Amino acid sequence: MNLCNIEEIKSLLSRHGFHFSKAKGQNFLTQNWVVREIAEGAGIDETCGVLEVGPGIGPLTKELCLSAKKVVAVEVDTSLKPILAETMAEFDNLEILFADVMKQDIAALVQEKFKGLRPMACANLPYYITSPILSLLLESRQFESVTVMIQKEVAQRICAKAGTADYSAFTVFCNYYAEPEILFDVPPSCFIPQPKVTSAVITMNTRKEPPCPITDEKLFFKVVKASFAMRRKTLVNGLAAAFGQFSKAELTEVLAHCGFSENIRGETLDIARFAKIANRLAEMM
Repeated sequence: MNLCNIEEIKSLLSRHGFHFSKAKGQNFLTQNWVVREIAEGAGIDETCGVLEVGPGIGPLTKELCLSAKKVVAVEVDTSLKPILAETMAEFDNLEILFADVMKQDIAALVQEKFKGLRPMACANLPYYITSPILSLLLESRQFESVTVMIQKEVAQRICAKAGTADYSAFTVFCNYYAEPEILFDVPPSCFIPQPKVTSAVITMNTRKEPPCPITDEKLFFKVVKASFAMRRKTLVNGLAAAFGQFSKAELTEVLAHCGFSENIRGETLDIARFAKIANRLAEMM
């Protein structure tokens, strides 16, 4: 069965009485080249154990099973159970968990399922839950790489440079944990039903160590969040709102100690500069 052929997809879904769920953000792929290039771009081979989030009817799952030693697919929609039982019947290196990935202990899952293998994560993510799932996968620090298809706008934000309009706290978060790279775009015509936006496949090779010395990781991310909370205001105003124990004068001194102007804006800082501020605050606290 060609799981990317529109007529075969329609026949399969009709046979099982399946209906697309807008709430779950379901859009199934209709082009084989997309799944092939996702698996290739992710660097999946027989040394890998792959966690797939949201297999749908299984086109990417099939490609991953053909390349990886083992695949564990987590699917929240139980109505897909009989469909996946049919479409994935040939693969004995696949395990499907019908569960909410956001409620999983990712570290425990990886350690149990992928012992002795290089753990990778791969997914065609629903747009509405992209950031929470990416955060979960990256924060787990379990994967060599995370390769996902997401909304192109989000992929551009993740890869944005400091000082640009797309640069955000989520940019800093993703680049703290990984080195992201956009691989290719996927137009709406590659899906059923067709979404209203273009997608992009992005791979994130995870870092073994933070990109620069960080005294207190939690404090670092508090500084980052505060810096973008008041985007059009100076950094000192954002910090003052988040760190009420310090006066604006004290925070201005922190910036001066780090070599920054009192009028600097948070969205112009890269990770190393945020780290300087966070490390200085850690010393003072």
